[in-house]
Amino acid sequence: MNQHQIIITQYNSKYAEQTVKMWRDSKEQAIGQKEIHSFENHVYFLNTILPKQFQINLALIDDKVVGMIAFNETEISQLYIHTDYQGMGIGQSLLDKVKVISSGRLTLYTFEVNENAQRFYEKNGFKIIGRGHGNEENLPDIQYEWISK
Repeated sequence: MNQHQIIITQYNSKYAEQTVKMWRDSKEQAIGQKEIHSFENHVYFLNTILPKQFQINLALIDDKVVGMIAFNETEISQLYIHTDYQGMGIGQSLLDKVKVISSGRLTLYTFEVNENAQRFYEKNGFKIIGRGHGNEENLPDIQYEWISK
């Protein structure tokens, strides 16, 4: 496979539909359950609600959305990688960038069923600080924390 340049850029709403499709596919693969919100509501959430509290970065290859991360100085809200592009270091690139501009402490939640995510975060120095399920999917989740050394 040719090594295409991964570009990390600030979210632009022209990528909304691509981003939401990638997000839904990736999440469904990760948790084995269909998205509960309509596509239109998901686009609205991405364009209108999420940016109120979080910056959003996209990973693009040849102008195709292959990953997204939503974050602020203390929290990662969303991190999804296109199902065809997982294991290529895209999530790593997104996470590394957020760590640099963070407050030095980040928290996030991931679903208990998503073992790939848990391995990824633990490899990146995140530690489990809580368990429960405060999510719409009503699935058990894990809260992680990373503190810079």
